[in-house]
Amino acid sequence: MKRIMIVVGILVCLTIADIVMGQTGEGVITYDLKINLHRRLPPERAEQKAMIPEFRTSKEQLFFNSTSSLYKPLIEDEDETEMGGGNMRMRFRTPNAETYLDQKTGKTLIKQEFMGKEYLIDDSVKMSPWKFGTDTKTIQGYLCKQAYYTDESQPNRKQEITAWYTDQLRPFLGPDRFNTLPGAVLAVDINNAERVVLATKIEMRPLKKNELKIPSGGQRTTQAEYRKIVSEQMKQMGGRDGMIIRN
Repeated sequence: MKRIMIVVGILVCLTIADIVMGQTGEGVITYDLKINLHRRLPPERAEQKAMIPEFRTSKEQLFFNSTSSLYKPLIEDEDETEMGGGNMRMRFRTPNAETYLDQKTGKTLIKQEFMGKEYLIDDSVKMSPWKFGTDTKTIQGYLCKQAYYTDESQPNRKQEITAWYTDQLRPFLGPDRFNTLPGAVLAVDINNAERVVLATKIEMRPLKKNELKIPSGGQRTTQAEYRKIVSEQMKQMGGRDGMIIRN
């Protein structure tokens, strides 16, 4: 009898999985990305708060099917503000990045533009040390559960990550690197609203041609090598996280 119950349970789980995947095989999720620029300024540059807007917003999209996904900006926009009679300009630019994930192989390919040059960054999916909370919230009609962890991977920059995911959509799906939960991530909060990603539209539909296209072009590199390139360039120019000061 016990063996029969186990078999029945497995069949029920497989049936539910088939139904869910049948309903959510392909689609696109649109997110709003909001960054608090003032909070990202280091203490030695606090005086620049008077010269830049507090928040920067943009839109991102996540295209997906049953085995892969592509996360990229919906639009590329750029703002420039002149201060001091035009002697200095603050340039805000949404990074032109595409993150492709192959769930079968556990590999990611990131296409990143930096200083007018394109890079293709090979990496693998890294499981974050998620802890699971008991709170829930509804986002775009989907019941979401809470997960969180502390990211200490970057020296001198600890990040408190809180994500909201739904098991009504397939697992290992989410914006940027937040794709290792047992459901689709519809919201992410980093450091208590320093950076917020929130799903604003979810479309379950067949993907159009080239909507989920593997990134190509650019110099092949690793994540460690790319971070070294960015760090060295930003130190030379006095910029940080997409903000470049130009005299």
